[in-house]
Amino acid sequence: MNDHDHRRLGRELGLFDTDPLMGAGLPYWLPDGAVVRHVLEEYVRETERAAGYRHVYSPVLGKRELYEISGHWSHYGDDMFPPMRLGGEEVVLRPSLCPHHALIYRSRSRSYRELPLRLAELGGMYRSELSGVLGGLTRVRAIQLNDAHIFCTPGQAVAEARAALGLVRRAHHDLGIRATRYRLSLPGGSGKYVADPALWRRATALLEEALDGVPYESAEGEAAFYGPKIDVQITDAAGRESTLSTVQIDFHQPERFGLHYIGADGGKHRPVMVHRSIIGSVERAVAHLVEAHAGAFPVWLAPVQLAVLPVGEAQEEQAGDLVRQALAHGIRAELSGPGQGTLGARVRAARLVPYQAVIGEREAGAGCAAVRLRDGRRPGTVAVDALLDRVRARDRDRGAELWAAA
Repeated sequence: MNDHDHRRLGRELGLFDTDPLMGAGLPYWLPDGAVVRHVLEEYVRETERAAGYRHVYSPVLGKRELYEISGHWSHYGDDMFPPMRLGGEEVVLRPSLCPHHALIYRSRSRSYRELPLRLAELGGMYRSELSGVLGGLTRVRAIQLNDAHIFCTPGQAVAEARAALGLVRRAHHDLGIRATRYRLSLPGGSGKYVADPALWRRATALLEEALDGVPYESAEGEAAFYGPKIDVQITDAAGRESTLSTVQIDFHQPERFGLHYIGADGGKHRPVMVHRSIIGSVERAVAHLVEAHAGAFPVWLAPVQLAVLPVGEAQEEQAGDLVRQALAHGIRAELSGPGQGTLGARVRAARLVPYQAVIGEREAGAGCAAVRLRDGRRPGTVAVDALLDRVRARDRDRGAELWAAA
């Protein structure tokens, strides 16, 4: 296991862990990991809202019939958990969110004037992964997916797919993620794919048009069972490649669910369903971020943004006041007092915290703090208000520079 492996770092940093009684592939999030997850999820929601998405919630269970209609039962059944008997019905833990969103779309009549309709959800789904492939946060059985489905006219599909790729690029920039390559994933020789050659040709042509100007490689046998997809590939600390973000064009499920909209001509028309995920599963995204940053998260993602360290017991009251002020300003701050060890030991323990504020006798009397940065720089003694303004600014702009010129 290498030094940047998220499984080792995640446990050392207190982000997540597992327990045999919960089961393999079912990690739980510890407080610091829950902070990273929450901030990441809020970032995704904020980004999607600004791009015209509407958020929904849907249940993690569905009747077996739902997945028979969608095609998951026949094409994806080996990756689903067995059905559960509920009275005279069988219900299933969902392996995907798209059938639920298709039902939400068809819950009322739709006009072409409403399209594109962009529905997004950070929702749970479940995959019956074999024990041998499970590992850390990258392969799990309970998945929190950043998913969205855009219902649009055929003429809008390319623009929506391009816009989704733009959101992926923006998120990767903000998160410090470097994509390894773009892959156009196509069907292979397996029988797991929907047998409709015309559907595949049409969807592939639209994705190729959406990729115009973007270098990509084609890969057979990597498509979703219902259609081709653009996979944005990343590489982990061990050199293993995986998919993080995806954009897919789907003609199959709109047909299966009988989706339609009323066109300008007053007639019924079939929408196109564009599937897209900006960061994929929250679990895999956090695993990659842990490795990409070696635990030293950007300020806006850091579980603790400001560590306040009084030199001695006499400064604990002032240090506590600074923590309370920081929390009131929306800054994630913690007190690391003398009871937790020597000042040197506490500084080392907070080495991954972006900002450390040391308060000695002189600083306490002047309403200041001696600032240490995670990268080793010491900007000097700074007024408390100015320090809080700095941290808030870096949190808001998601900047990488800890102490940019004022």
